[in-house]
Amino acid sequence: MPRSEPDPAQPTPDPASSTSPVAEPGGEDAVLYRERLWPSFWVWFVCIAVAAGSLVVFAPINMTAGVVVFLILAGLLVFALVRSAATIVVTPTVLQVGRAQIERRYLGEVAGFAKEEARVQRGMELNARAYQCIRGWVDPVVTIGITDPADPTPYWITSTRHPRRLVGVLTQGSQPTF
Repeated sequence: MPRSEPDPAQPTPDPASSTSPVAEPGGEDAVLYRERLWPSFWVWFVCIAVAAGSLVVFAPINMTAGVVVFLILAGLLVFALVRSAATIVVTPTVLQVGRAQIERRYLGEVAGFAKEEARVQRGMELNARAYQCIRGWVDPVVTIGITDPADPTPYWITSTRHPRRLVGVLTQGSQPTF
């Protein structure tokens, strides 16, 4: 079967980008929005510094042991950070945040919050029954109301680096609240 070459007239998505507006045109599986909540630079730096601390502790005893402990600890911390980087995916029919997904027909009011308002939403205003996908290294949050009468979850709250884009995709046509 011949390989199809990309159309030079069509822009190619940047694979390094954390978000992609429309990845595939048309269909129920078309990705309207995708974001990976990677840790910020300072989080990676702190983890490597913690691992380097183990090298300082073990080096006076045995340099080889210190390097081995550093490599193992650094590997475990990097693995934990990669595993904790949740993904937000919106298609025409489904919203997936982290490991949870819901049909978009059950979505209610959507609102984005940043800075002080986001802190209030993550703290004093947070409903204990809400589904939470909050990452401490991402400040803005979006709340998504749930209208499914069989679901006891009143809303979802998720961290996002692009609250306006996410709210816009989820509201499509209605006036976004931000």
